[in-house]
Amino acid sequence: MPRPPQEARFKHQYLLDNLFRGITRLSAFAVLALLLAIIVSLIAGSMPAIHAFGFGFLTSSEWNPVTEKFGALVPIVGTLVTSCIALLISVPVSFGIAVFLTELSPRFLRRPFGIAIELLAGIPSIIYGMWGLFVFAPLFGDHIEPWINEHLGDQPLIGPFLSGPPMGIGILTAGIILAIMVIPFIASVMRDVFDIVPSMLKESAYAVGATTWEVVWNVVLPYTKIGVVGGIMLGLGRALGETMAVTFVIGNAHELSKSLLMPGNSISSALANEFTEAVGELYTSSLIELGLILFFITFVVLSHAVQIGVARREHHLTC
Repeated sequence: MPRPPQEARFKHQYLLDNLFRGITRLSAFAVLALLLAIIVSLIAGSMPAIHAFGFGFLTSSEWNPVTEKFGALVPIVGTLVTSCIALLISVPVSFGIAVFLTELSPRFLRRPFGIAIELLAGIPSIIYGMWGLFVFAPLFGDHIEPWINEHLGDQPLIGPFLSGPPMGIGILTAGIILAIMVIPFIASVMRDVFDIVPSMLKESAYAVGATTWEVVWNVVLPYTKIGVVGGIMLGLGRALGETMAVTFVIGNAHELSKSLLMPGNSISSALANEFTEAVGELYTSSLIELGLILFFITFVVLSHAVQIGVARREHHLTC
């Protein structure tokens, strides 16, 4: 006796649903397996350097391939300092762009400006690096750095960090280039999350006499804190892992200096410059350990961002 058509259709849908569930589960576990494989390969490649230098690899500023003495302090400091400079510049600028596009800009200008911001995010990093090396660095070294030395280099607290020969390339230049690169990402996310704020909340604030700044600070930002933090962390992740643009303008010098105007190095630029020229197991292993350190830093930053987002989401639900 043949089965009813409806029963056969339900069985077919049940099989398809199980197949879809299995494919999605396999995809999720494949991503986890890929992540674990990357971690295992980095740890395995780093073992010779870990055995040779131990924890001192993180605190030593020496990098001498001839004597096979390696330390990661200079690249770590360069990576963190340039990323912090990028965030200090890009977050206020991105916030201003997002507020202008959502609250102050005429309606006919919002779409062109929004498209322009998104197009900036699509420019390859090597283009930023070439522009920074051939255009920005000479202008910065000829006009901005002499002014910084003259007016800020003698100050008691910030003077040691802003004094030095005006070469144009260095830690500060790399941080500024990174800021220009991450502004489109942070501004786009901030603009999108500002757009989802209900108009009724903002109109109610305006109706009781609030200014635009009061509406943004007391209504828009509290409503979109999770999205804003996510955008900032997206920019930080881009800044931490950026390679080519930083390689062009940071100076690529394994020297630790207080001055932000002096050349330095970052983890990504060190890997880009030296990995293909590394000779010997210890040299290669030290570079792989630099990659492991960068992976760990990025993982900690993104994990912290996720924890902040979860905590704030739970806070909103409890409130």
